[in-house]
Amino acid sequence: MSPCSITNNLLLRNLSIFFRKWTTKVYTIAAFALILFLSYAFLIRSNPDSTLSPSTSTSLLIPFTPLTNFKQIGALCLDGSAPGYHFQKGFGSGSRNWLLHLEGGGWCSSIASCSYRKTTALGSSNYMDSPVLFSGMLSSVASQNPDFFNWNKVKIRYCDGASFAGHPESEKGSGLFFRGQIIWETIMNEILSIGMSKAKQALLTGCSAGGLASLIHCDNFRHLLPKGATVKCLADAGFFLDEKDILGNSTMKSFYKDVVQLQGVAKSLHKKCLAKMEPSKCLFSSEILKNIKTPVFLVHPAYDFWQIHNILVPQGSDPHHRWKSCRLNIQSCDANLMDTLNSFRSSLLRTVNEFQQRKDIGMFIDSCFIHCQTLIGETWYSPNSPKINNKTIAESVADWFFDRQAVKLIDCPYPCNPTCHNLDFTRV
Repeated sequence: MSPCSITNNLLLRNLSIFFRKWTTKVYTIAAFALILFLSYAFLIRSNPDSTLSPSTSTSLLIPFTPLTNFKQIGALCLDGSAPGYHFQKGFGSGSRNWLLHLEGGGWCSSIASCSYRKTTALGSSNYMDSPVLFSGMLSSVASQNPDFFNWNKVKIRYCDGASFAGHPESEKGSGLFFRGQIIWETIMNEILSIGMSKAKQALLTGCSAGGLASLIHCDNFRHLLPKGATVKCLADAGFFLDEKDILGNSTMKSFYKDVVQLQGVAKSLHKKCLAKMEPSKCLFSSEILKNIKTPVFLVHPAYDFWQIHNILVPQGSDPHHRWKSCRLNIQSCDANLMDTLNSFRSSLLRTVNEFQQRKDIGMFIDSCFIHCQTLIGETWYSPNSPKINNKTIAESVADWFFDRQAVKLIDCPYPCNPTCHNLDFTRV
């Protein structure tokens, strides 16, 4: 069996496990792992050899490195196990450049959901697969990742349930460990000790809840590195909207409020924001971005299916099942439902418009029905990648990072872009 087939089978196996586990209402909004597995499984099954070949895929499987002093420091996953990361050493001209990726995986907002979460890879390193595939912007193959292939690359695993921002004061005998902030600080110290303290260039990235974490910790990341280094941040599908659902309920705002209260997240949020509004509001990306001083890039689909599934049309909001087919395949949306989706897109564009004048902020907002695109080779950089103005995501990010040109690319509405990889859940 080829390494590519092994990877495919692992993804599909994990997909089936998470699909069974994350179907009840209490866990639906936190099921980012399902989203990621669906994305990878769909693209790999549709094009199994498009981004990997047997000769290169084995070199992209990177082992897990657990923190060795985690108990003494108190850097613990939800269940008390060791947090950790996957590290691939850079080479050549990239030997002093660093790309860090914060894994996504939603959040847990109650003792019940966090207790369940600690029995999965999103709350315990005991359940994490190792090694993991480094693809997309983590790939070490020049043809798949031309601008970052030889950088030092780190994938930081996510096991705290609060975007690396929880605090232990909130544990209160729950039997859970809310240590996201400590995990962030401890892993940063370890990575600095293995060479990042001498970085010339560095990019902090993250997908989904990890994308939100990259925004939360962006300025802190900049302060950790040498003053002369070029340091920037990227959020992939991490720009969550503070919008009401189709019934007029503030589902996401209510959920964030529970996360913040449960895990003491406010201590990791910006003080200027906290002085003006309630902490849960300060967890939304638009409020975080207002206070960030470090350059930031947003990679975001205007029809982000996780946000459609969980913010716009959350479970229980569609009793007559008008959205059933549309939620699974955007091609099944009728004209009235598309009007609602386009209104949601318009809300996104109004929100990001506030940042259009900032030269340090770049963006690639395509009109695709997908979630997280930078870690998938097919959507990051390939002949079939999504493009805006004939630019791939990889080319756009590189143009912005290396100051080749300003990048503020916003796609026309669906279905105008034939290069999109629009996921079809009826095929999974």
